[in-house]
Amino acid sequence: MANTYTKAAFTILMSHADAMLLRVAEQACDILDTGGEDEDLARQYDALDPAFRAVFPPEGASKFGTFLAIFPDPGFPCLDCAIDIRSNDGNNAQVTFSGEQFGVEQVANLLLAACKSALPCGFAWVSDCDRLRPGEFAGGCVVVTGDGVRFHSTQTILERALHRIEAGADSGVDGVVLAVRDPSSGDIGFWNDATQSLGLLCHASVYHPSRAASWENVPFEEFDWMALPQNLAA
Repeated sequence: MANTYTKAAFTILMSHADAMLLRVAEQACDILDTGGEDEDLARQYDALDPAFRAVFPPEGASKFGTFLAIFPDPGFPCLDCAIDIRSNDGNNAQVTFSGEQFGVEQVANLLLAACKSALPCGFAWVSDCDRLRPGEFAGGCVVVTGDGVRFHSTQTILERALHRIEAGADSGVDGVVLAVRDPSSGDIGFWNDATQSLGLLCHASVYHPSRAASWENVPFEEFDWMALPQNLAA
């Protein structure tokens, strides 16, 4: 028999108001853990801090619907971490998250929903085992921005790195960009979907090669699809 763990420990700076929302989130988990009737849960939801109710507006009979949505299993609303909040020398709170069976997904979703002052932020996690068994050791990281949450695992990173080697540098494994040369100046511009204009490479929209191959209405007569360099896309 072997025991497996998902561990993480990290510190993030955020406003005191956002840090206090974390405490209310813990309180909400305690309320939901009682398994009360929807009517009782709704009454306790109404008694929570207004800031929490603004971030997680009422939904469903218990009113906790939007809060429950941050959990991978809404039937078990537990953050699976310890949260330590301390004041630092500035105007921010220093918040440390830690745990040996860490709730990676729910903590990331909570940071996105309730801790806007901390964004962008991220954290790493590790999965290990008390026995040396193949396949039991891994990890990853999470990046949280105003646009959402992105999860990265060591297994995916490894598979992608090997695929790059097998496919070759010009295969577009890491994506391709639409490049257009200005006939008068010779400068190359790169297409940005959001602005519908050409600009610097660092602002270019990155496409999967299959998307590039199927794009029928490219807004230029002369253009090239350029594969991103591996070290740029890593």
